[in-house]
Amino acid sequence: MPTRIRCILIAVVLLLIAVSIASATSKQDRVQIGSGIVVHEGEEAGDLVCIGCGVKVQGTCGDVVAIGGGVVIEGQVRGDIVAVGGGVKLREGAHIAGDVVTVGGGLARDPGSEVKGEVVSQGGAFVLPLLILIPLIPVILIVALIWWLIARNNRPQPVPVQQPYTGR
Repeated sequence: MPTRIRCILIAVVLLLIAVSIASATSKQDRVQIGSGIVVHEGEEAGDLVCIGCGVKVQGTCGDVVAIGGGVVIEGQVRGDIVAVGGGVKLREGAHIAGDVVTVGGGLARDPGSEVKGEVVSQGGAFVLPLLILIPLIPVILIVALIWWLIARNNRPQPVPVQQPYTGR
């Protein structure tokens, strides 16, 4: 009986893995680091994530996230767009079903573009350095504490003056 239960459990686990792999590949999600993503006209893609690169959508896709790169939309986005450290350009005929958020980059919208959700743009030269520096503050403080502790222990200690022995 225990071997039968073990076989059933293995079969269920394999079935779950197969279903999750099939659903992940059917969405056609794309993740790139340092190399741009392009969804051509007539092409459908899932969610797009690009780190250190740009995204250009002429077809249809899900959510779009670009960190350190820009986003150009000429087609349809069924979800949200988030760009950190890069701008978003919505060209004529762009349709966004969700929100558009840019941090540390600009937002350019052609008159024929449509955004159904909210549009939030936090640009400016100071935003991106703050996004980098604020998380580093605890690290800087820990390094300064370690430096102080090491320097304190390496200071020369005064030698106590001994009283001369008088023989009494």
